[in-house]
Amino acid sequence: MAENCKDSCGNIAFEGLSSTYKRILWVVVTINFAMFLVESVAGFLADSTALKADALDFLGDAATYAATLLVIGKPLKIRAMVALLKGLSLGAMAIFVLGFTLYRIFVAGEPEPFTMGAIGFMALTANTVSVLLLMKYRDGDSNVRSVWLCSRNDAIGNIAVMIAGAGVFATGTIWPDISVAFVIAGLFMHSSIKITLQAISEYRKGDE
Repeated sequence: MAENCKDSCGNIAFEGLSSTYKRILWVVVTINFAMFLVESVAGFLADSTALKADALDFLGDAATYAATLLVIGKPLKIRAMVALLKGLSLGAMAIFVLGFTLYRIFVAGEPEPFTMGAIGFMALTANTVSVLLLMKYRDGDSNVRSVWLCSRNDAIGNIAVMIAGAGVFATGTIWPDISVAFVIAGLFMHSSIKITLQAISEYRKGDE
């Protein structure tokens, strides 16, 4: 209860001022950028919208974590502005994924389910490692919070991609892949709203 009170009682939340946290972020940035490259190639080879959406998510996360590293220790207003940009960029990615998914509905080819399943499992492993590393730091300011939300949502998204691969194999249609792409877009938008609202609140506190 005391840990939660740090954010709700007007005290300063964890700002990332820890050498251990910074090292963890560097590891997580490397993991996410590597998986962006892997899933980008696999998404085009498998012709999977879900994999392409998840690859974009990995890229966004790598940028999010790198931005968090850059503003650790900076004044609250600067950290809040960066977090706000991250929140808005996640919303933009959600809209992009939704648009691309709608395009695929009308220009559809069946994705390759085995590649989707294999890469989905690899991505889930990568994100599970990230989640475990960041578990201790899931509460904090909007920048720290954005890192946790992205990692947690990614693990959920990876499970969804694996389910999509199984669905495509079982049904012989594109619809499981399309459905999961919508789910991933929804995760983007959900995180975007939470990060944006917290960043706006912190920006206002920076004026006090």
